Amino acid sequence: MALKNYYELLEIAADASADEVKKSFRAQIARYHPDKVQHLGKEFQSMAAERAAMLTEAYRILSDEGRRAEYDRACAETAGGTAEAAAPRDPSPGVVPEPPPNAAPSSRGVPFTEERANRDEFVRRATLSRLRTAIDAIGADYDEGRLRGFDLALTPRSKLFGRSNNPRMLARFVPTVDRDALADAWTQAAKWGDTKRDEVCVLLLGSALAPAAELAREITDQRRKSRGAKVTVIPVDARVWDARMPLDAPAVAKTLLARLKSGS
Repeated sequence: MALKNYYELLEIAADASADEVKKSFRAQIARYHPDKVQHLGKEFQSMAAERAAMLTEAYRILSDEGRRAEYDRACAETAGGTAEAAAPRDPSPGVVPEPPPNAAPSSRGVPFTEERANRDEFVRRATLSRLRTAIDAIGADYDEGRLRGFDLALTPRSKLFGRSNNPRMLARFVPTVDRDALADAWTQAAKWGDTKRDEVCVLLLGSALAPAAELAREITDQRRKSRGAKVTVIPVDARVWDARMPLDAPAVAKTLLARLKSGS
């Protein structure tokens, strides 16, 4: 029976220190706290509980020197090599360790990689479903279309006597909302029609957010680069619907995110 790759699960190297094990465990387990997944439905809550249990077991093994040594030895035997080959702790300077002679390709971590991808896709779908429900609930008159690079593209419906005051709205889900994700979303949104005339609001949704100061600097840079374009990008922590809301954000976006955060 193949052993679970606890290093892959915790996203650390096989020679990670005890402090690195602890730090990674705390970061990973925080993602699956019940308060962080309550808005995603029972199916994902169950998945999160299972992942939390696996993370806890990985930490229990890797944080104890004796258990970790036994685990490394078992992994090495499974791979057909030695314990040292499974988790080299002190390689000689300048020497690249050789793989065990009969070791299978490094694929024991693939199930966790695939599981993370499946998890992210499930969260994306659940988040967008919640977003659509909230848009309907606040009575925003939008027609949904498609725009490459975005998960949701909404155009305000024309009124009988004049144009709608609501902006066009885009949504994109990314694992982490950081400077690169923000810059790309801004650049792509600015290409959607005439942003000198029509306002575009982007909800950049993620399961994690970069520090507020980093995002604020990027927003300032993008506004400077695209001077005159009516683009607003709002970073949103989709786990709890906290948003880095600009003061000049469209009223409909403020109403929408307030409803999502309240859970009503």
